[in-house]
Amino acid sequence: MTDHADRLSALRAVLAAAGLDGFLVPRSDEHLGEYVPPSGERLAWLTGFTGSAGLAIVLADKAAVFTDGRYTTQVQAETDGALFERRHITDEPPSAWLRENARDLRIGYDPWLHSDAALQRMGGIQFVPLTPNPIDAVWRDRPAPPAAEVRPHPVELSGETSEAKRETAAAELRRAGEEACVLADAHSVAWLLNIRGADLAYTPMALAFALLRADGSVRMFLNAPERVGAETRAFLGNRVAVEPRSAIPEALKGLAGRKVRLDPEATPAWFAASLRDAGAIVVSGEDPCRLPRAMKNATEQQGARIAHARDAVAVARFLAWFATEAQRGGQTEMSAAARLLAFRREAKGFTGESFPAISGAGENGAIVHYRVTEATDRPIAADECYLIDSGAQFPEGTTDITRTLWSGPGPAPAGLRERYTAVLRGHIALGTLRFPEGVAGPHLDAIARRPLWDLGLDYDHGTGHGVGSFLSVHEGPVAFSRAAKPVPIRPGMILSDEPGYYLPGHYGIRIENLLMARPADPSPDQMRPFLEFETLTLAPYARALIEPALLTPAEIRWIDAYQARVLEEVGPQLDAAARGWMEAECAPLEA
Repeated sequence: MTDHADRLSALRAVLAAAGLDGFLVPRSDEHLGEYVPPSGERLAWLTGFTGSAGLAIVLADKAAVFTDGRYTTQVQAETDGALFERRHITDEPPSAWLRENARDLRIGYDPWLHSDAALQRMGGIQFVPLTPNPIDAVWRDRPAPPAAEVRPHPVELSGETSEAKRETAAAELRRAGEEACVLADAHSVAWLLNIRGADLAYTPMALAFALLRADGSVRMFLNAPERVGAETRAFLGNRVAVEPRSAIPEALKGLAGRKVRLDPEATPAWFAASLRDAGAIVVSGEDPCRLPRAMKNATEQQGARIAHARDAVAVARFLAWFATEAQRGGQTEMSAAARLLAFRREAKGFTGESFPAISGAGENGAIVHYRVTEATDRPIAADECYLIDSGAQFPEGTTDITRTLWSGPGPAPAGLRERYTAVLRGHIALGTLRFPEGVAGPHLDAIARRPLWDLGLDYDHGTGHGVGSFLSVHEGPVAFSRAAKPVPIRPGMILSDEPGYYLPGHYGIRIENLLMARPADPSPDQMRPFLEFETLTLAPYARALIEPALLTPAEIRWIDAYQARVLEEVGPQLDAAARGWMEAECAPLEA
Protein backbone atom coordinates (compact mmCIF):
# COMPACT_ATOMS: atom_id res chain seq x y z
CA MET A 1 0.00 0.00 0.00
CA THR A 2 1.35 3.43 -0.97
CA ASP A 3 2.26 5.61 1.99
CA HIS A 4 1.33 9.09 0.89
CA ALA A 5 2.06 10.39 4.38
CA ASP A 6 5.75 9.55 3.89
CA ARG A 7 5.77 11.25 0.50
CA LEU A 8 4.16 14.34 1.93
CA SER A 9 6.68 14.44 4.77
CA ALA A 10 9.59 14.06 2.35
CA LEU A 11 8.33 16.95 0.23
CA ARG A 12 7.88 19.15 3.30
CA ALA A 13 11.45 18.45 4.35
CA VAL A 14 12.78 19.58 0.95
CA LEU A 15 10.65 22.74 1.11
CA ALA A 16 11.85 23.57 4.61
CA ALA A 17 15.46 23.17 3.51
CA ALA A 18 14.77 25.61 0.64
CA GLY A 19 13.27 28.17 3.04
CA LEU A 20 9.73 27.79 1.65
CA ASP A 21 6.45 27.47 3.53
CA GLY A 22 4.54 25.62 0.85
CA PHE A 23 4.37 24.41 -2.74
CA LEU A 24 1.86 24.19 -5.60
CA VAL A 25 1.47 20.79 -7.27
CA PRO A 26 -0.61 21.01 -10.47
CA ARG A 27 -1.81 18.14 -12.60
CA SER A 28 0.22 19.17 -15.63
CA ASP A 29 3.58 18.78 -17.29
CA GLU A 30 5.77 21.35 -19.01
CA HIS A 31 3.29 21.63 -21.90
CA LEU A 32 0.38 22.42 -19.57
CA GLY A 33 -1.76 19.78 -21.25
CA GLU A 34 -4.58 17.71 -19.83
CA TYR A 35 -2.82 14.41 -20.46
CA VAL A 36 0.69 13.91 -19.18
CA PRO A 37 3.28 11.12 -19.48
CA PRO A 38 3.98 8.92 -16.44
CA SER A 39 7.04 11.05 -15.63
CA GLY A 40 4.74 14.05 -15.21
CA GLU A 41 2.20 12.48 -12.86
CA ARG A 42 3.45 14.36 -9.80
CA LEU A 43 -0.01 15.08 -8.40
CA ALA A 44 -0.98 11.42 -8.53
CA TRP A 45 2.33 10.35 -6.98
CA LEU A 46 1.96 12.77 -4.07
CA THR A 47 -1.77 12.54 -3.33
CA GLY A 48 -3.13 9.38 -5.00
CA PHE A 49 -5.62 11.38 -7.08
CA THR A 50 -5.47 10.19 -10.70
CA GLY A 51 -8.00 12.49 -12.39
CA SER A 52 -7.09 14.65 -15.37
CA ALA A 53 -7.65 18.02 -13.68
CA GLY A 54 -6.53 19.10 -10.23
CA LEU A 55 -4.14 20.98 -8.00
CA ALA A 56 -2.63 20.32 -4.59
CA ILE A 57 -1.30 22.96 -2.21
CA VAL A 58 1.09 21.73 0.45
CA LEU A 59 1.87 23.82 3.53
CA ALA A 60 3.94 22.87 6.54
CA ASP A 61 0.92 21.94 8.65
CA LYS A 62 -1.89 21.29 6.16
CA ALA A 63 -2.58 20.43 2.54
CA ALA A 64 -5.52 20.49 0.15
CA VAL A 65 -6.49 18.93 -3.17
CA PHE A 66 -8.69 20.90 -5.56
CA THR A 67 -10.66 19.42 -8.43
CA ASP A 68 -13.88 20.01 -10.32
CA GLY A 69 -17.32 18.43 -10.25
CA ARG A 70 -16.33 15.57 -12.53
CA TYR A 71 -14.08 14.18 -9.82
CA THR A 72 -15.90 14.95 -6.57
CA THR A 73 -16.47 11.28 -5.78
CA GLN A 74 -13.15 10.10 -7.18
CA VAL A 75 -11.03 12.47 -5.11
CA GLN A 76 -12.81 11.29 -1.96
CA ALA A 77 -12.00 7.68 -2.84
CA GLU A 78 -8.40 8.15 -3.92
CA THR A 79 -6.99 10.58 -1.34
CA ASP A 80 -6.51 10.38 2.41
CA GLY A 81 -8.74 12.90 4.18
CA ALA A 82 -6.37 12.94 7.13
CA LEU A 83 -3.63 14.29 4.84
CA PHE A 84 -5.53 16.43 2.33
CA GLU A 85 -8.59 18.61 2.52
CA ARG A 86 -10.79 17.99 -0.55
CA ARG A 87 -12.03 21.18 -2.22
CA HIS A 88 -14.18 22.02 -5.24
CA ILE A 89 -11.93 24.10 -7.49
CA THR A 90 -14.80 26.38 -8.60
CA ASP A 91 -16.85 26.71 -5.42
CA GLU A 92 -13.78 26.84 -3.14
CA PRO A 93 -10.98 28.12 -5.40
CA PRO A 94 -7.30 27.75 -4.53
CA SER A 95 -6.91 31.53 -4.42
CA ALA A 96 -9.39 31.80 -1.55
CA TRP A 97 -7.77 28.90 0.32
CA LEU A 98 -4.35 30.51 -0.06
CA ARG A 99 -5.58 33.90 1.17
CA GLU A 100 -7.03 32.19 4.23
CA ASN A 101 -4.09 29.91 4.99
CA ALA A 102 -0.94 31.32 3.37
CA ARG A 103 -1.24 35.11 3.12
CA ASP A 104 2.13 35.84 4.74
CA LEU A 105 3.92 32.68 3.61
CA ARG A 106 6.46 32.01 0.86
CA ILE A 107 4.87 29.51 -1.55
CA GLY A 108 7.04 27.77 -4.09
CA TYR A 109 6.03 26.76 -7.59
CA ASP A 110 7.70 25.12 -10.56
CA PRO A 111 7.72 27.80 -13.30
CA TRP A 112 7.61 25.07 -15.96
CA LEU A 113 4.26 23.77 -14.68
CA HIS A 114 2.22 26.99 -14.33
CA SER A 115 1.25 29.69 -16.78
CA ASP A 116 1.52 33.34 -15.82
CA ALA A 117 -2.25 33.62 -16.17
CA ALA A 118 -2.85 30.78 -13.71
CA LEU A 119 -0.51 32.33 -11.16
CA GLN A 120 -2.15 35.73 -11.51
CA ARG A 121 -5.54 34.19 -10.71
CA MET A 122 -4.05 33.26 -7.34
CA GLY A 123 -2.73 36.75 -6.70
CA GLY A 124 -1.99 38.28 -3.32
CA ILE A 125 0.41 35.50 -2.35
CA GLN A 126 4.19 35.60 -2.28
CA PHE A 127 5.11 33.03 -4.94
CA VAL A 128 8.70 31.88 -5.35
CA PRO A 129 9.88 30.01 -8.49
CA LEU A 130 11.72 26.83 -7.66
CA THR A 131 13.69 24.63 -10.04
CA PRO A 132 14.29 21.79 -10.23
CA ASN A 133 10.93 20.56 -9.00
CA PRO A 134 11.30 19.41 -5.37
CA ILE A 135 9.02 16.41 -5.93
CA ASP A 136 11.55 15.05 -8.42
CA ALA A 137 14.13 15.02 -5.63
CA VAL A 138 12.06 12.61 -3.52
CA TRP A 139 10.33 10.59 -6.28
CA ARG A 140 12.87 7.81 -6.32
CA ASP A 141 11.28 5.56 -8.96
CA ARG A 142 10.11 8.32 -11.29
CA PRO A 143 9.57 6.95 -14.81
CA ALA A 144 11.85 8.03 -17.63
CA PRO A 145 10.61 10.78 -19.97
CA PRO A 146 9.01 9.76 -23.29
CA ALA A 147 11.30 8.49 -26.02
CA ALA A 148 8.95 7.52 -28.87
CA GLU A 149 9.72 8.17 -32.53
CA VAL A 150 8.33 11.32 -34.15
CA ARG A 151 6.39 10.50 -37.35
CA PRO A 152 5.10 12.51 -40.34
CA HIS A 153 1.37 13.19 -40.66
CA PRO A 154 1.06 13.38 -44.46
CA VAL A 155 -0.89 16.03 -46.33
CA GLU A 156 -3.35 13.35 -47.47
CA LEU A 157 -4.54 13.35 -43.86
CA SER A 158 -3.73 16.89 -42.73
CA GLY A 159 -5.18 18.59 -45.80
CA GLU A 160 -2.57 21.37 -45.75
CA THR A 161 1.20 21.40 -45.89
CA SER A 162 3.30 22.53 -42.97
CA GLU A 163 4.84 25.20 -45.19
CA ALA A 164 1.41 26.72 -45.83
CA LYS A 165 0.47 26.60 -42.15
CA ARG A 166 3.77 28.19 -41.10
CA GLU A 167 3.40 30.99 -43.62
CA THR A 168 -0.12 31.81 -42.44
CA ALA A 169 0.98 31.90 -38.79
CA ALA A 170 4.14 33.86 -39.62
CA ALA A 171 2.10 36.41 -41.56
CA GLU A 172 0.02 36.97 -38.44
CA LEU A 173 3.20 37.68 -36.48
CA ARG A 174 4.44 40.10 -39.13
CA ARG A 175 1.14 42.02 -39.11
CA ALA A 176 1.48 42.38 -35.34
CA GLY A 177 5.11 43.51 -35.59
CA GLU A 178 6.31 40.45 -33.68
CA GLU A 179 9.55 38.63 -34.41
CA ALA A 180 8.67 35.25 -32.96
CA CYS A 181 6.15 33.17 -31.01
CA VAL A 182 6.83 30.49 -28.43
CA LEU A 183 4.65 27.42 -28.90
CA ALA A 184 4.52 25.46 -25.66
CA ASP A 185 1.32 23.56 -26.46
CA ALA A 186 2.54 20.33 -28.05
CA HIS A 187 -0.76 20.02 -29.94
CA SER A 188 0.07 23.24 -31.78
CA VAL A 189 3.54 22.00 -32.62
CA ALA A 190 2.08 18.74 -33.95
CA TRP A 191 -0.52 20.59 -36.03
CA LEU A 192 1.87 23.23 -37.37
CA LEU A 193 4.60 20.79 -38.42
CA ASN A 194 2.27 17.93 -39.45
CA ILE A 195 3.90 15.47 -37.11
CA ARG A 196 2.56 12.89 -34.68
CA GLY A 197 4.11 10.67 -32.04
CA ALA A 198 3.44 8.33 -29.16
CA ASP A 199 4.62 10.22 -26.09
CA LEU A 200 1.18 9.99 -24.48
CA ALA A 201 -0.94 6.90 -24.09
CA TYR A 202 -4.07 8.23 -25.80
CA THR A 203 -3.00 11.34 -27.76
CA PRO A 204 -0.76 10.64 -30.76
CA MET A 205 1.75 13.43 -30.49
CA ALA A 206 5.34 14.21 -29.58
CA LEU A 207 5.93 16.43 -26.57
CA ALA A 208 7.88 19.27 -28.15
CA PHE A 209 8.30 23.03 -27.88
CA ALA A 210 8.76 25.28 -30.89
CA LEU A 211 9.91 28.79 -31.69
CA LEU A 212 8.11 30.11 -34.76
CA ARG A 213 9.83 33.07 -36.44
CA ALA A 214 8.16 35.77 -38.50
CA ASP A 215 9.97 34.47 -41.61
CA GLY A 216 8.17 31.11 -41.30
CA SER A 217 11.13 29.15 -39.97
CA VAL A 218 10.80 27.00 -36.85
CA ARG A 219 13.15 25.67 -34.20
CA MET A 220 11.65 22.58 -32.56
CA PHE A 221 12.96 21.47 -29.15
CA LEU A 222 12.43 18.06 -27.59
CA ASN A 223 14.14 15.98 -24.96
CA ALA A 224 15.92 13.69 -27.45
CA PRO A 225 16.40 15.02 -31.01
CA GLU A 226 17.42 11.56 -32.20
CA ARG A 227 13.74 10.66 -31.92
CA VAL A 228 13.31 12.52 -35.21
CA GLY A 229 14.63 10.08 -37.79
CA ALA A 230 15.94 10.78 -41.26
CA GLU A 231 12.53 10.31 -42.93
CA THR A 232 10.83 12.80 -40.62
CA ARG A 233 13.69 15.30 -40.88
CA ALA A 234 13.38 15.19 -44.66
CA PHE A 235 9.60 15.60 -44.33
CA LEU A 236 10.07 18.67 -42.11
CA GLY A 237 12.46 20.32 -44.58
CA ASN A 238 15.39 22.64 -44.05
CA ARG A 239 13.25 25.47 -42.61
CA VAL A 240 12.61 23.43 -39.47
CA ALA A 241 15.51 22.84 -37.10
CA VAL A 242 15.41 19.99 -34.57
CA GLU A 243 17.26 20.74 -31.34
CA PRO A 244 17.50 19.48 -27.74
CA ARG A 245 15.52 21.16 -24.98
CA SER A 246 18.78 22.33 -23.48
CA ALA A 247 19.08 24.73 -26.43
CA ILE A 248 15.99 26.71 -25.45
CA PRO A 249 17.71 29.25 -23.11
CA GLU A 250 20.25 30.22 -25.78
CA ALA A 251 17.51 30.49 -28.41
CA LEU A 252 15.60 32.92 -26.20
CA LYS A 253 18.71 35.02 -25.57
CA GLY A 254 18.92 35.56 -29.32
CA LEU A 255 15.61 37.44 -29.19
CA ALA A 256 16.93 40.37 -27.13
CA GLY A 257 15.20 43.60 -28.11
CA ARG A 258 12.57 41.76 -30.21
CA LYS A 259 8.84 41.37 -29.64
CA VAL A 260 7.98 37.77 -28.80
CA ARG A 261 4.41 36.48 -28.51
CA LEU A 262 3.41 34.21 -25.65
CA ASP A 263 -0.04 32.80 -25.00
CA PRO A 264 -0.40 33.63 -21.27
CA GLU A 265 -2.76 30.71 -20.69
CA ALA A 266 -0.79 28.06 -22.57
CA THR A 267 2.87 28.89 -21.88
CA PRO A 268 4.87 28.03 -18.75
CA ALA A 269 5.83 31.09 -16.70
CA TRP A 270 9.47 30.14 -17.16
CA PHE A 271 9.45 31.41 -20.75
CA ALA A 272 8.22 34.92 -19.95
CA ALA A 273 10.74 35.28 -17.13
CA SER A 274 13.61 34.01 -19.31
CA LEU A 275 12.69 36.26 -22.23
CA ARG A 276 12.52 39.32 -20.00
CA ASP A 277 15.88 38.41 -18.48
CA ALA A 278 17.24 38.19 -22.03
CA GLY A 279 15.96 41.68 -22.85
CA ALA A 280 13.14 40.57 -25.16
CA ILE A 281 9.76 42.33 -25.23
CA VAL A 282 7.08 39.84 -24.17
CA VAL A 283 3.72 40.33 -25.87
CA SER A 284 0.63 38.47 -24.69
CA GLY A 285 -1.30 36.99 -27.59
CA GLU A 286 -3.26 33.98 -28.73
CA ASP A 287 -1.35 30.92 -29.90
CA PRO A 288 -1.63 31.45 -33.69
CA CYS A 289 -2.22 27.73 -34.24
CA ARG A 290 -5.03 27.22 -31.76
CA LEU A 291 -7.99 28.61 -33.69
CA PRO A 292 -7.05 27.28 -37.15
CA ARG A 293 -6.31 23.89 -35.58
CA ALA A 294 -9.89 23.78 -34.31
CA MET A 295 -11.37 24.80 -37.68
CA LYS A 296 -10.98 21.52 -39.55
CA ASN A 297 -10.33 21.86 -43.27
CA ALA A 298 -12.23 19.85 -45.90
CA THR A 299 -9.78 16.92 -45.72
CA GLU A 300 -9.99 16.76 -41.93
CA GLN A 301 -13.78 17.04 -42.03
CA GLN A 302 -14.01 14.10 -44.39
CA GLY A 303 -11.48 12.26 -42.23
CA ALA A 304 -13.76 12.76 -39.21
CA ARG A 305 -16.65 11.21 -41.14
CA ILE A 306 -14.47 8.25 -42.12
CA ALA A 307 -13.26 7.73 -38.56
CA HIS A 308 -16.78 7.86 -37.15
CA ALA A 309 -18.12 5.48 -39.79
CA ARG A 310 -15.46 2.90 -38.89
CA ASP A 311 -15.96 3.40 -35.17
CA ALA A 312 -19.73 3.11 -35.53
CA VAL A 313 -19.43 -0.50 -36.65
CA ALA A 314 -17.33 -1.42 -33.61
CA VAL A 315 -19.72 0.39 -31.27
CA ALA A 316 -22.77 -1.27 -32.84
CA ARG A 317 -21.21 -4.72 -32.48
CA PHE A 318 -20.56 -3.92 -28.83
CA LEU A 319 -24.08 -2.66 -28.17
CA ALA A 320 -25.57 -5.77 -29.76
CA TRP A 321 -23.21 -7.95 -27.74
CA PHE A 322 -24.12 -6.13 -24.53
CA ALA A 323 -27.85 -6.55 -25.14
CA THR A 324 -27.38 -10.31 -25.02
CA GLU A 325 -24.52 -10.73 -22.55
CA ALA A 326 -25.87 -8.35 -19.89
CA GLN A 327 -28.93 -10.56 -19.49
CA ARG A 328 -26.85 -13.72 -19.34
CA GLY A 329 -24.78 -12.26 -16.51
CA GLY A 330 -21.10 -12.81 -15.79
CA GLN A 331 -19.89 -9.49 -17.25
CA THR A 332 -18.09 -6.79 -15.30
CA GLU A 333 -17.14 -3.18 -15.98
CA MET A 334 -13.66 -4.27 -17.05
CA SER A 335 -14.79 -7.15 -19.22
CA ALA A 336 -17.32 -4.96 -21.03
CA ALA A 337 -14.72 -2.25 -21.72
CA ALA A 338 -12.29 -4.90 -22.91
CA ARG A 339 -14.91 -6.30 -25.30
CA LEU A 340 -15.51 -2.86 -26.83
CA LEU A 341 -11.77 -2.38 -27.25
CA ALA A 342 -11.54 -5.79 -28.94
CA PHE A 343 -14.22 -4.79 -31.45
CA ARG A 344 -12.39 -1.52 -32.12
CA ARG A 345 -9.11 -3.30 -32.72
CA GLU A 346 -10.74 -5.00 -35.70
CA ALA A 347 -11.60 -1.63 -37.29
CA LYS A 348 -9.44 -0.49 -40.20
CA GLY A 349 -6.79 2.03 -39.14
CA PHE A 350 -7.50 1.89 -35.40
CA THR A 351 -4.39 3.04 -33.54
CA GLY A 352 -5.69 3.11 -29.97
CA GLU A 353 -8.26 4.55 -27.60
CA SER A 354 -8.58 8.35 -27.44
CA PHE A 355 -8.87 8.19 -23.62
CA PRO A 356 -9.29 5.48 -20.97
CA ALA A 357 -12.83 4.16 -21.32
CA ILE A 358 -15.27 5.19 -18.59
CA SER A 359 -17.12 1.97 -17.89
CA GLY A 360 -19.46 2.39 -14.91
CA ALA A 361 -22.32 0.18 -13.78
CA GLY A 362 -24.94 1.25 -11.26
CA GLU A 363 -23.54 3.63 -8.67
CA ASN A 364 -20.17 3.82 -10.45
CA GLY A 365 -21.87 5.45 -13.42
CA ALA A 366 -22.60 8.42 -11.16
CA ILE A 367 -18.85 9.10 -10.91
CA VAL A 368 -18.50 11.40 -13.90
CA HIS A 369 -14.93 10.46 -14.83
CA TYR A 370 -14.86 7.06 -13.19
CA ARG A 371 -11.96 4.82 -14.18
CA VAL A 372 -12.47 1.18 -13.38
CA THR A 373 -9.58 -0.70 -11.78
CA GLU A 374 -9.17 -4.25 -10.57
CA ALA A 375 -9.96 -2.97 -7.09
CA THR A 376 -13.20 -1.22 -8.10
CA ASP A 377 -14.38 -3.55 -10.88
CA ARG A 378 -17.87 -4.81 -10.19
CA PRO A 379 -20.32 -7.11 -11.97
CA ILE A 380 -22.93 -5.59 -14.25
CA ALA A 381 -26.07 -6.70 -12.52
CA ALA A 382 -29.52 -7.28 -13.98
CA ASP A 383 -31.90 -4.33 -14.25
CA GLU A 384 -29.45 -1.48 -13.79
CA CYS A 385 -27.88 1.36 -15.74
CA TYR A 386 -24.52 0.93 -17.40
CA LEU A 387 -22.61 3.96 -18.75
CA ILE A 388 -19.84 3.54 -21.31
CA ASP A 389 -17.91 6.63 -22.48
CA SER A 390 -15.10 5.81 -24.88
CA GLY A 391 -13.32 6.88 -28.02
CA ALA A 392 -10.90 5.84 -30.72
CA GLN A 393 -7.96 7.24 -32.63
CA PHE A 394 -7.72 6.75 -36.39
CA PRO A 395 -5.20 8.54 -38.65
CA GLU A 396 -8.22 10.21 -40.26
CA GLY A 397 -9.76 11.49 -37.01
CA THR A 398 -10.64 11.13 -33.35
CA THR A 399 -13.92 9.83 -31.90
CA ASP A 400 -15.69 10.15 -28.54
CA ILE A 401 -19.08 8.62 -27.75
CA THR A 402 -21.15 7.93 -24.64
CA ARG A 403 -24.16 5.67 -24.38
CA THR A 404 -26.12 4.80 -21.25
CA LEU A 405 -27.65 1.31 -21.42
CA TRP A 406 -30.18 -0.76 -19.49
CA SER A 407 -29.02 -4.25 -18.59
CA GLY A 408 -32.55 -5.72 -18.38
CA PRO A 409 -34.31 -8.10 -18.61
CA GLY A 410 -36.95 -6.20 -16.65
CA PRO A 411 -38.36 -2.81 -17.63
CA ALA A 412 -36.54 0.34 -16.58
CA PRO A 413 -38.25 2.27 -13.75
CA ALA A 414 -40.42 5.21 -14.78
CA GLY A 415 -38.30 7.75 -12.89
CA LEU A 416 -35.15 6.57 -14.63
CA ARG A 417 -36.85 6.76 -18.05
CA GLU A 418 -38.02 10.28 -17.24
CA ARG A 419 -34.49 11.45 -16.46
CA TYR A 420 -32.88 9.64 -19.40
CA THR A 421 -35.46 11.20 -21.71
CA ALA A 422 -34.77 14.66 -20.25
CA VAL A 423 -31.05 14.19 -20.96
CA LEU A 424 -31.88 12.96 -24.47
CA ARG A 425 -34.13 15.98 -25.11
CA GLY A 426 -31.33 18.37 -24.13
CA HIS A 427 -28.90 16.41 -26.32
CA ILE A 428 -31.28 16.73 -29.28
CA ALA A 429 -31.97 20.42 -28.62
CA LEU A 430 -28.29 21.28 -28.89
CA GLY A 431 -27.55 18.96 -31.81
CA THR A 432 -30.41 20.35 -33.92
CA LEU A 433 -29.81 24.02 -33.12
CA ARG A 434 -29.46 26.71 -35.80
CA PHE A 435 -27.67 29.81 -34.56
CA PRO A 436 -26.14 33.00 -35.97
CA GLU A 437 -22.43 33.31 -36.62
CA GLY A 438 -20.66 34.90 -33.65
CA VAL A 439 -22.40 32.76 -31.05
CA ALA A 440 -19.97 31.08 -28.65
CA GLY A 441 -20.06 27.85 -26.67
CA PRO A 442 -21.02 29.43 -23.31
CA HIS A 443 -24.09 30.91 -24.99
CA LEU A 444 -25.38 27.44 -25.88
CA ASP A 445 -24.64 25.43 -22.74
CA ALA A 446 -28.05 26.15 -21.20
CA ILE A 447 -29.88 24.83 -24.28
CA ALA A 448 -28.94 21.27 -23.32
CA ARG A 449 -29.78 21.81 -19.65
CA ARG A 450 -33.30 23.18 -20.12
CA PRO A 451 -35.21 19.85 -19.94
CA LEU A 452 -33.31 18.93 -16.75
CA TRP A 453 -33.76 22.39 -15.26
CA ASP A 454 -37.50 22.01 -15.82
CA LEU A 455 -37.30 19.03 -13.43
CA GLY A 456 -35.11 20.88 -10.92
CA LEU A 457 -32.06 18.84 -11.97
CA ASP A 458 -28.62 19.68 -13.37
CA TYR A 459 -25.12 18.25 -13.93
CA ASP A 460 -21.77 19.52 -12.67
CA HIS A 461 -19.71 19.52 -15.86
CA GLY A 462 -19.64 21.31 -19.19
CA THR A 463 -21.95 20.14 -21.94
CA GLY A 464 -19.26 19.66 -24.55
CA HIS A 465 -15.63 20.11 -25.56
CA GLY A 466 -13.70 20.49 -28.78
CA VAL A 467 -12.13 17.44 -30.41
CA GLY A 468 -8.92 17.28 -32.42
CA SER A 469 -8.08 15.62 -35.72
CA PHE A 470 -5.96 12.59 -34.80
CA LEU A 471 -4.90 14.63 -31.79
CA SER A 472 -6.41 15.26 -28.36
CA VAL A 473 -9.97 14.22 -27.65
CA HIS A 474 -10.22 17.46 -25.63
CA GLU A 475 -9.32 20.50 -27.72
CA GLY A 476 -9.85 24.22 -27.27
CA PRO A 477 -10.58 27.02 -27.63
CA VAL A 478 -14.33 26.36 -27.98
CA ALA A 479 -16.52 24.45 -25.52
CA PHE A 480 -20.17 24.23 -24.50
CA SER A 481 -19.52 25.39 -20.96
CA ARG A 482 -20.38 28.32 -18.74
CA ALA A 483 -16.72 28.41 -17.71
CA ALA A 484 -15.35 28.59 -21.28
CA LYS A 485 -14.17 31.76 -22.97
CA PRO A 486 -16.75 33.19 -25.42
CA VAL A 487 -14.90 32.15 -28.59
CA PRO A 488 -17.32 32.12 -31.55
CA ILE A 489 -18.08 28.75 -33.09
CA ARG A 490 -16.75 28.51 -36.64
CA PRO A 491 -17.42 26.08 -39.50
CA GLY A 492 -15.32 22.93 -39.26
CA MET A 493 -15.14 22.91 -35.47
CA ILE A 494 -15.95 19.56 -33.88
CA LEU A 495 -17.55 19.56 -30.43
CA SER A 496 -19.11 16.97 -28.17
CA ASP A 497 -22.76 17.18 -27.14
CA GLU A 498 -22.96 15.33 -23.81
CA PRO A 499 -25.50 16.41 -21.21
CA GLY A 500 -26.00 14.07 -18.27
CA TYR A 501 -27.61 13.41 -14.93
CA TYR A 502 -26.00 11.67 -11.95
CA LEU A 503 -27.68 10.30 -8.85
CA PRO A 504 -24.85 9.50 -6.40
CA GLY A 505 -24.97 5.98 -5.08
CA HIS A 506 -27.45 4.86 -7.75
CA TYR A 507 -26.68 5.57 -11.42
CA GLY A 508 -25.34 7.98 -14.00
CA ILE A 509 -26.79 9.02 -17.35
CA ARG A 510 -24.83 10.64 -20.15
CA ILE A 511 -25.52 10.71 -23.88
CA GLU A 512 -22.80 11.95 -26.23
CA ASN A 513 -22.46 12.54 -29.95
CA LEU A 514 -19.81 14.56 -31.75
CA LEU A 515 -21.08 17.47 -33.82
CA MET A 516 -19.36 19.42 -36.60
CA ALA A 517 -20.32 23.03 -37.24
CA ARG A 518 -21.23 23.95 -40.81
CA PRO A 519 -23.00 26.82 -42.62
CA ALA A 520 -26.78 26.53 -42.54
CA ASP A 521 -28.91 27.07 -45.64
CA PRO A 522 -30.30 30.61 -45.56
CA SER A 523 -33.94 31.19 -44.71
CA PRO A 524 -36.17 33.97 -46.11
CA ASP A 525 -35.33 37.44 -44.80
CA GLN A 526 -32.26 36.11 -42.97
CA MET A 527 -30.17 39.08 -41.85
CA ARG A 528 -26.85 37.32 -41.16
CA PRO A 529 -25.22 33.94 -41.80
CA PHE A 530 -26.31 31.05 -39.58
CA LEU A 531 -24.58 27.83 -38.58
CA GLU A 532 -25.86 24.37 -37.72
CA PHE A 533 -24.37 21.04 -36.72
CA GLU A 534 -23.70 17.86 -38.64
CA THR A 535 -23.95 14.81 -36.37
CA LEU A 536 -20.87 12.64 -36.84
CA THR A 537 -21.60 9.89 -34.31
CA LEU A 538 -23.68 6.95 -35.48
CA ALA A 539 -25.05 4.74 -32.72
CA PRO A 540 -28.57 3.93 -31.46
CA TYR A 541 -29.94 5.41 -28.28
CA ALA A 542 -31.16 3.08 -25.52
CA ARG A 543 -34.71 2.26 -26.51
CA ALA A 544 -35.45 0.70 -23.10
CA LEU A 545 -34.72 4.04 -21.41
CA ILE A 546 -36.71 6.35 -23.69
CA GLU A 547 -40.17 7.45 -22.58
CA PRO A 548 -41.89 8.49 -25.84
CA ALA A 549 -44.78 10.15 -24.01
CA LEU A 550 -42.33 12.80 -22.73
CA LEU A 551 -41.06 13.69 -26.22
CA THR A 552 -42.53 16.24 -28.58
CA PRO A 553 -43.59 15.10 -32.07
CA ALA A 554 -40.58 16.96 -33.53
CA GLU A 555 -38.21 15.14 -31.15
CA ILE A 556 -39.72 11.78 -32.07
CA ARG A 557 -39.32 12.56 -35.76
CA TRP A 558 -35.68 13.51 -35.23
CA ILE A 559 -34.90 10.36 -33.24
CA ASP A 560 -36.63 8.16 -35.82
CA ALA A 561 -34.72 9.83 -38.66
CA TYR A 562 -31.41 9.53 -36.82
CA GLN A 563 -31.97 5.88 -35.95
CA ALA A 564 -32.98 5.16 -39.55
CA ARG A 565 -29.73 6.77 -40.73
CA VAL A 566 -27.74 4.64 -38.28
CA LEU A 567 -29.47 1.49 -39.51
CA GLU A 568 -28.95 2.40 -43.16
CA GLU A 569 -25.26 3.29 -42.85
CA VAL A 570 -24.08 0.86 -40.17
CA GLY A 571 -26.50 -2.06 -40.44
CA PRO A 572 -25.16 -3.54 -43.70
CA GLN A 573 -21.70 -3.92 -42.11
CA LEU A 574 -22.96 -6.09 -39.24
CA ASP A 575 -23.51 -9.82 -39.04
CA ALA A 576 -27.05 -11.16 -39.07
CA ALA A 577 -27.47 -11.28 -35.29
CA ALA A 578 -26.16 -7.74 -34.69
CA ARG A 579 -28.18 -6.40 -37.60
CA GLY A 580 -31.32 -8.01 -36.20
CA TRP A 581 -30.72 -6.33 -32.88
CA MET A 582 -30.14 -2.98 -34.59
CA GLU A 583 -33.32 -3.26 -36.64
CA ALA A 584 -35.33 -3.69 -33.45
CA GLU A 585 -33.45 -0.96 -31.58
CA CYS A 586 -33.81 1.54 -34.44
CA ALA A 587 -37.48 0.86 -35.21
CA PRO A 588 -39.66 4.01 -35.11
CA LEU A 589 -40.84 5.10 -31.68
CA GLU A 590 -44.50 4.99 -30.82
CA ALA A 591 -45.85 8.50 -30.34
